[in-house]
Amino acid sequence: MKVNNQAYRTIWSQDPSTVYIIDQRQLPHRFVIETLTTLDDVAHAIKEMLVRGAGLIGVTASFGMVLATHALTRESLPHATFMQRLAQAGDLLKATRPTAVNLEYAVNRQLHALAHVEDAQAKLACAFELAQQMADEDAEMCRAIGQHGVSLIRAISERKQGETVNILTHCNAGWLAFVDYGSATAPIYAAHDSGVKVHVWVDETRPRNQGARLTAWELGQHGVPHTIIADNVGGHLMQHGQVDMVIVGADRVTVTGDVANKIGTYLKALAAHDNGVPFYTALPSSTFDWHMRDGVASIPIEQRGEDEVHWMDGVDHDGNIQQVRITPAHSPATNYGFDVTPSRLVSGLITERGICPPTESAIRTLYADKVSS
Repeated sequence: MKVNNQAYRTIWSQDPSTVYIIDQRQLPHRFVIETLTTLDDVAHAIKEMLVRGAGLIGVTASFGMVLATHALTRESLPHATFMQRLAQAGDLLKATRPTAVNLEYAVNRQLHALAHVEDAQAKLACAFELAQQMADEDAEMCRAIGQHGVSLIRAISERKQGETVNILTHCNAGWLAFVDYGSATAPIYAAHDSGVKVHVWVDETRPRNQGARLTAWELGQHGVPHTIIADNVGGHLMQHGQVDMVIVGADRVTVTGDVANKIGTYLKALAAHDNGVPFYTALPSSTFDWHMRDGVASIPIEQRGEDEVHWMDGVDHDGNIQQVRITPAHSPATNYGFDVTPSRLVSGLITERGICPPTESAIRTLYADKVSS
């Protein structure tokens, strides 16, 4: 995607010692590129949400394993000790954001790839090549999601005889949540770029406002018409026929089609179901949990610090970024990061292989090579 007409990915690296990311905490007010050189840098970037979004978290973790491997090559370690230390690095990364399955998938993929590589420098070369490959795979899967999902938008446009298709999103499942294109936004970008009239209702997505800050920013950079709304407005818009479809992303989807996504997604799905508005989840295969069946009972839900509820960042009249408290000083707060939308409320899953119903049989059919019966 482009920032001020210059093409960027959300993460990139030219050598195994250095990784570059866009610090998403600074957006939309400042565009800041951060440099990561250690495992702790990567863990901090994931935990403190310099990077966020299922796909990008996974790829960042993969590069984190590269930096951990790079550090271990400076020591003369036997293979077994090397792999033990690398597994410990992986455990550190896995603990940073427990809900997104992409993170665990990326770490385990690196460990599996390096398990049978004896030479330390060969390990480093293998890890770096795999991280680059995973970044390319993430971008390509999102591009393919767009190519499949755009058919849904075009169908609505045809029914409306070319009038604007109004799409509601929640949180940020865009380019900033992946390496490129995004999941939920990929069909929107594909429709916009092909001349289909679209307009996006952007949920602000409290408490960190990823919709208002990130989705709105990247849609604006791409020239897609959009309007920011408070989180509680979506149901009203649906009641009055102003939403044609909902597309959200996911941080984990069970093999039975239950969807874990940013807190508040479940409420949007309920409103969509009550008003007959199609509700789609867009995701790459790396976001499926092939072993989990009951999302509500089993998906770990991250609880973050209460300061994210109490405090908000903004720009004052002089252009300075300021943090202000919006709650009473002594009131406690609870900050659940995600909720789970049961598959019965999901109209379909938009994946890099196509669109399928959120059922176990359909998912197993589409991904027969990845999941066993």
